[in-house]
Amino acid sequence: MTILDAAPPTAPVPVVAPAGPTRRGRRAAAGAATAATGSATTGTGTPTAATGTAAGSGTPTAATGTAASGSSTVPTGTLATTVAGTDPRGRFAARTAHVADVARHVADEVDRDARPPREAIAAMREHGLLAAAVPTEFGGEGATLAELSVIATELGRACAATAMVFAMHQGQAMALWRHGGDGAGVTDLVAGVRDGALLASSTTERGIGGDARRSTCALEPDAAGRIRLRKDAPVISYATEADAILVTARRSVDAAASDQRVVVCLPEHTTLTQTSTWDTLGLRGTCSNGWLLDAETTADHVLRDDYATVSARTVLPVSHVLWASVWLGIAADAADRARAAVRKQARAAVGTTPPGALRLAELLVELQALADSVRHAAERFDVVAEDADVLDSTAFALSANALKIGASERVTDLVTRSLRIVGIAGYATSGPSSIARHLRDAHGAAVMVSNDRLLHNDAGMALMTGALL
Repeated sequence: MTILDAAPPTAPVPVVAPAGPTRRGRRAAAGAATAATGSATTGTGTPTAATGTAAGSGTPTAATGTAASGSSTVPTGTLATTVAGTDPRGRFAARTAHVADVARHVADEVDRDARPPREAIAAMREHGLLAAAVPTEFGGEGATLAELSVIATELGRACAATAMVFAMHQGQAMALWRHGGDGAGVTDLVAGVRDGALLASSTTERGIGGDARRSTCALEPDAAGRIRLRKDAPVISYATEADAILVTARRSVDAAASDQRVVVCLPEHTTLTQTSTWDTLGLRGTCSNGWLLDAETTADHVLRDDYATVSARTVLPVSHVLWASVWLGIAADAADRARAAVRKQARAAVGTTPPGALRLAELLVELQALADSVRHAAERFDVVAEDADVLDSTAFALSANALKIGASERVTDLVTRSLRIVGIAGYATSGPSSIARHLRDAHGAAVMVSNDRLLHNDAGMALMTGALL
């Protein structure tokens, strides 16, 4: 992918500079530089090294057991604790725990510098988490959404940015084999995901108010049989780290704004020119900069189904479940810090009940309720995943939106209550009791696909049917 460099993150709108090396070229150079040590390093502007490529896909694979950040080494082998309702004996538990350890170690740095969690992404590749949902018929492990939900929660406990990368990737990946068809470009990418490829997406555009179900840009075929596309995207998360970007566009220049298709844009077919920076309150490591995306590809890279179908049956329900799972993880880690604070108080005054104990008990009730709603939604999707009538129903859309809205409102409340239990140590921006990053990340939930927009959409649907219970 050609990346046209922009100004530093502090500048409002950068000036486009001449094209530099492609991201794949930079990865290859980094991999060669660190192959002898087998470790991934990070420094100012230096991507995490990868020492090999995935068979058949050209996708870098992590070959490291540790990752370095400055002079520190990421600890490995420590199993993360699990949220009530998860299965610690699950087939992905040990791998998830390892990745969470890596993510946790660099989370503060990722947040501070607003840079991608490259070490954690490399660990997700190495341990097969990016490929977890690939169906067994394509050589994958066929993870269910319920299993993906547990992974997202555990990653969310460690680093919300890492967990959101995982969650956004899975929604796009599942769209490939559920809606992509048998075009060579699509099937090759399914194999790439199986081997560790990371997928990003570009759905919104400037001038349409964040409505992903409408596009201004269009697919423009030429006489040579190629397809051109230009999309002015206000945000594309972790675009510089992705091995492909799935882009929505009108079917043709004459098509209606809602007549959309999904196009696989590979690095070798794509140029990204940065148009804005991502300097936000929270979720800083998702690096959702603005980009002008120019691509030239072929028809076999266009998914078979229209975007309305892809969204209703896969991307929307899967994304809402996995986002909510991430927010559950944020809330769970904040609650763990609150519990640690109350236990410390109890040890200091043996025989008395600390003032925060009652508040902690109330907090855990609400946390469990959120966990139950998230797990229920994940399991419900697994039951109806192949039932088009249910997936296309108004009731199912209402239930998916309800999960997103409810979870995004609950997470800020749970984190705030945890902060009050911990007290001033939780209000600090650093330290083992700090809940500052959790609170900032939690506030991104309600504005990431605006709750007001979802409620506006729900208002009309609610007149026709009730929620799917």
